[in-house]
Amino acid sequence: MSVETSWPSQLLKIPPLNFLMTSPEIASLSWGQMKVQGSNTTYKDCKVWPGGSRTWDWRETGTEPADVKEVVEKGVQTLVIGRGMSEALKVPSSTVEYLKKHGIDVRVLQTEQAVKEYNALVAQGVRVGGVFHSTC
Repeated sequence: MSVETSWPSQLLKIPPLNFLMTSPEIASLSWGQMKVQGSNTTYKDCKVWPGGSRTWDWRETGTEPADVKEVVEKGVQTLVIGRGMSEALKVPSSTVEYLKKHGIDVRVLQTEQAVKEYNALVAQGVRVGGVFHSTC
């Protein structure tokens, strides 16, 4: 989808704003605390996407497709899921299948490794999103 704007004898196509934004870096991670570039909030668990981030309460639905849908709708190419420091958070196959069906590359990792992978993808310019659990 793009917005068409007339310019004298030209047609200029402007992509939607969220497709121009880059994914924010994860600035820091420790047990129960995450900081995301561009946000003043200290998160326990969070979702990140090109242009933003927010608190995520994994206890609402776990890591079901409904949990990742919001990030997918932000136009990501890759989604990184952090399962926790001890990998206690389970990721159902239905979530992985949902992401693959939508053409999203998915990486499910222990949270410290997930943050490293996510930040590496950000540095490469990939439109990456993530859902991260920072405790167990």
